[in-house]
Amino acid sequence: MNAFDLDFPAHIWAPFAQGRPPIRCSPGYLIYLQGTEATCFYYLKEGQVRSFIQSEDGAERALNVYGPGSLFGEASFFDELPRVSSAVALTSCEIVAIDRELVTEEIEKDPELALAMMKYLARTVRLLSTQLDQMAFRPAQWRIARYLLSLSPTGGPVRCTQEDIASSVSASRVTVSRVLNQLARQGIIELGYSTIFVWDIEALKKTCQV
Repeated sequence: MNAFDLDFPAHIWAPFAQGRPPIRCSPGYLIYLQGTEATCFYYLKEGQVRSFIQSEDGAERALNVYGPGSLFGEASFFDELPRVSSAVALTSCEIVAIDRELVTEEIEKDPELALAMMKYLARTVRLLSTQLDQMAFRPAQWRIARYLLSLSPTGGPVRCTQEDIASSVSASRVTVSRVLNQLARQGIIELGYSTIFVWDIEALKKTCQV
């Protein structure tokens, strides 16, 4: 359940977690920090994690929201350069740290994992290109609807704040508030405290048909 879906079968990465105790994180826990050394990347067993970048003046821009079965933090691990983003737990999470020894061990057991990893990294590049297209050329209403759909593809509650949405879709807080209230008046969503309930999934999908 990624905010901008990498569309990768979650079971592929399960071997990384087998027989290994997960790290349990509370909401708000900072998993890694932009600019630090990437000695490992992570497999997300349970919960949601948000990745983001931060400017020198402290402004944040969300990159992605990861759900169970996802890998995250892998790019800087493989290119051996400092991390270009940070990651924080949005909910209670269980994660497994994957270091170089573990990667080597699992690939020796199943060489197909190496090819899967290459595909995953390529999908990440494609994801970022798609995000640039959406941020540059799509109207704010389209971007916000698409964001909600990606977090709740079948409807129901979405745990996020208007600040989260604004950061993720490159829109102002005022614009996000206006669009969400418009969708709420149409009965498509309902606004709650740090939660948005998606009631009319088909109507929300039509908002993205531009």
